[in-house]
Amino acid sequence: MIKSIDVEGIKKKAEDYYRCGDFYCSEAVVKTIKDEFDLQLPDDVIAMASGFPVGIGGAGCTCGALTGGIMALGMLFGRKKAGDPGVSKAMALAKELHDTFKARHKSTCCRVLTKGMELGSEEHMDQCIFFTGEVAAETANLIIREKK
Repeated sequence: MIKSIDVEGIKKKAEDYYRCGDFYCSEAVVKTIKDEFDLQLPDDVIAMASGFPVGIGGAGCTCGALTGGIMALGMLFGRKKAGDPGVSKAMALAKELHDTFKARHKSTCCRVLTKGMELGSEEHMDQCIFFTGEVAAETANLIIREKK
């Protein structure tokens, strides 16, 4: 069982981390989930998310916010010992998050999602801030559902 979680507050906090320039998308999602669910993990988990913004280090591949959400799910549901079958739950939740994002936005590819946008433009930033908050909230909802 988990404490009462304000999903809308999680969305806003993740968006604010990105908007203020404190963290990029993947980092903001991981930090927000870590803090809001009071996960007793070192801040190194946030650093592990630092290579994923702008579609994996600027390569334009998988959306960094989505990658951060999947990392956050792994923090709670991923395996820690060889052969742990619990990895199946982490994988199922990651697929669910991926499929939800793809259904909403028709792609998970950063370069497709930002096609025609100038990197760092207001339009680009607004969209990425939105994705960051949306993924943080959706990740929180999955965690809440699974921890009931």
